[in-house]
Amino acid sequence: MAEQVVEPQDVAAPQNSSLQRSMRSRHLVMIALGGVIGSGLFVSSGYTISQAGPLGAVLAYGIGAVVAYLVMACLGELAVVYPVSGGFHVYATRNLGAAWGFTTAWLYWMCWAVALGSELTASGILMKRWFPGVPVWVWCLVFGAALFTINAISSRVFGETEFWLSLIKVVAVLAVIVVGAATIIGVNPAAGLGNFVTDQGLFPKGLTGVLITVLAVFYAFSGTELIGVAAGEAEDPQRTIPRAIRTAVIRLTVFFIGAIAVIAAIVPFKSAGLDESPFVTVFDRAGLPAAADIMNFVVISALLSAGNSGLFSCARMLHSLAAEGQGPRIFARTTRRGIPLVALSVSMIGGVASLLSSVVAPGSLFLAMVSIAGFAVVAVWISIVASLLSFRRRLVRGGGDAGALSYHAPAFPVVPVLAIVLLVASLVGVALDPEQQASLWFGIPFTLACLAYYRIRHGAGVFRPHNDPVQDAAQGVGAAPERVDTGNI
Repeated sequence: MAEQVVEPQDVAAPQNSSLQRSMRSRHLVMIALGGVIGSGLFVSSGYTISQAGPLGAVLAYGIGAVVAYLVMACLGELAVVYPVSGGFHVYATRNLGAAWGFTTAWLYWMCWAVALGSELTASGILMKRWFPGVPVWVWCLVFGAALFTINAISSRVFGETEFWLSLIKVVAVLAVIVVGAATIIGVNPAAGLGNFVTDQGLFPKGLTGVLITVLAVFYAFSGTELIGVAAGEAEDPQRTIPRAIRTAVIRLTVFFIGAIAVIAAIVPFKSAGLDESPFVTVFDRAGLPAAADIMNFVVISALLSAGNSGLFSCARMLHSLAAEGQGPRIFARTTRRGIPLVALSVSMIGGVASLLSSVVAPGSLFLAMVSIAGFAVVAVWISIVASLLSFRRRLVRGGGDAGALSYHAPAFPVVPVLAIVLLVASLVGVALDPEQQASLWFGIPFTLACLAYYRIRHGAGVFRPHNDPVQDAAQGVGAAPERVDTGNI
């Protein structure tokens, strides 16, 4: 790829590099919900309860919600200033330096490319419940082709599809909360809040168990930042993006904490784990017929929704890289409908590679992929927050006024500083947990390799921003709502 990469200042806007602004607030909200509400809630919540205990799991998800809000608050301000598709690396490039933007983009692309393969594989395995004679790879091919087609038609079709897939998940979560609450208050006489007090106390594995769970919960909340990826295709971003961020954070907090509280109260602590989705257990304990089949359908929809969002994110990230001159020019090309088809196709190849690797070595390679994804998400969140800190500092030095922006992060600099502290602490905690140390073994070398490559390829100055933040803020406030040509950003 080295010979195809060009200097940012030499990039000319490709003939068809403009994405179209056709997504509304409800699309952005559901894209965020679709990226977040997935296996981390439907499957891994049982593991969370087993590690942290019932009360510890609720506490861990509460901390995760706080961190997600802090990052999203920073994201909102940057998305208004830079309303471009695939915005994360643009934020880092403009405010931290081109090398950091390049690395951020590839970390995030790898995260979702790996996740896409995992979602397709899991969906195929679940389909064997109804079609035991059909090989898993057949369903992977069918679902993969469906997601590719949805993303290749138009961003509006993607938005509508993701809206309905995410709606299924939202209804399922609400159903668990309602049915579980009814079970707790008297439908099932054996239910109650007794599960919160275990034989080992409120925190059976101590605060260490809660800390380790928080690290996993951060990854479970990953996907909220997809609003920033889709910012370049949002109608009237100055109003749409802040509204979508507020709505998404509120709904995620209610859904996650509400669902975990109900599940923790109903699912026995010692029997919780990864063998069965705790959502299925809740419906079984409520005495509802065909609960397993219903939840199997819901989980498959959840996995495909997450894969749909992941494929969208991968394609937009590659498109944005090329438009900024940090990747092959061909990734910036779009169809007449504004779809980066080449970038979309390459992102699908990443998913296929993940599928193949899961067959070759399902144990060790799957753990490595999950670890890399978790490290990448935390690293991208740190990049978002650090970009805001740099933007604000340079904006003030240049005589700009953050209060003039349509949206600005509240309680600055408390919000970004607190976010940085919590995110860095999560990485320190990873080093203390032998089961999660692989994230550092793979993530740190990959990050350093990206930084070193960009420094060698482009020379000095790649770690410093060269833009005018005052001018950026003015352009963000006055950005035309119809479309943004990322080739000129």
